[in-house]
Amino acid sequence: MSDKVRWGILSTANIGRRVIPAIHASHNGVVAAVCSRSLERAQAFAAEQGIPRALGSYEELIADGEIDAIYNPLPNSMHAEWSIKCAEAGVPTLCEKPFASDAAEAQTIVDAFAQHEVLLAEAFMYRFHPQHARVKEIIASGSIGELQIINSSFTFAVSDGANIRLSKALAGGALMDVGCYCVNLMRFMTGEEPSRVTASGRIGAVTGVDEALAGTFEFPSGVIGHFDCGLRAYRQHSYTLKGTEGMIVVPTSFVPDKAADTLVQHWQGDDYSEHVIPPVDHYQLMAEDFADSLLNKRAPRFAPADAVQNMDVVDQLLAQVS
Repeated sequence: MSDKVRWGILSTANIGRRVIPAIHASHNGVVAAVCSRSLERAQAFAAEQGIPRALGSYEELIADGEIDAIYNPLPNSMHAEWSIKCAEAGVPTLCEKPFASDAAEAQTIVDAFAQHEVLLAEAFMYRFHPQHARVKEIIASGSIGELQIINSSFTFAVSDGANIRLSKALAGGALMDVGCYCVNLMRFMTGEEPSRVTASGRIGAVTGVDEALAGTFEFPSGVIGHFDCGLRAYRQHSYTLKGTEGMIVVPTSFVPDKAADTLVQHWQGDDYSEHVIPPVDHYQLMAEDFADSLLNKRAPRFAPADAVQNMDVVDQLLAQVS
């Protein structure tokens, strides 16, 4: 391996149009190949995205000797099967969120990579944006007092009825697609696993998936969390943390514009301040972290076990609305 990781992209999924440019822009990675079950589709996608090689099957990419790592953006229901094939072939893998269809499946992925001693991480890109590190610094400073309540929302309206997010067979639904961010955010900010969860949701009559879902958490520290997510509601992605002496609001939390500043709003008593975070591409930071882990033989910033724990909470919530 040279000083740059050669990435293979496992399918022409639309999310690749965000991740591939980020890898192109990274200092330690290049996109070497993309595959599809249709060679023609792979070739068209490769031409569009500036990828030098196109392959006509997933198996061909996994067996390719000219790639160092794979990014897996397949539908949720296919993450486990193809990530495990990567592990068995000894290919380090960055697997798109949500990590699997459920926690048990997620654990099989982690176990396979551990067994074969291959690098693995979940592609939860939002965690790499520095605005969230700034929030944690503010909490740690004590300026909002003792954390009491976390509220988060991630909603947007899907207009295409054939969208895979609305497919029960492909493990779609609002919680799996966007609510998992809210779940992860609360676990990330508290550093705890919820001791109790409740949920209510609306299952689509045609789709059979949760098209809207709201949940509440109780954490061991006493923090209460509540969130809402939806695939039929107006777009919002934000979170609020309330303490005994102040409050933090992040108005564009999960998918901020990579070309724009982001804002962390901070109240300490009656005093208000704004923390402006310069533009970054959190997909690029995520890709660079994984590549650096591979090049320098270190663990990724976020352990794969976290993906299993997040899926366990998702399972608990879905069990109450299914």
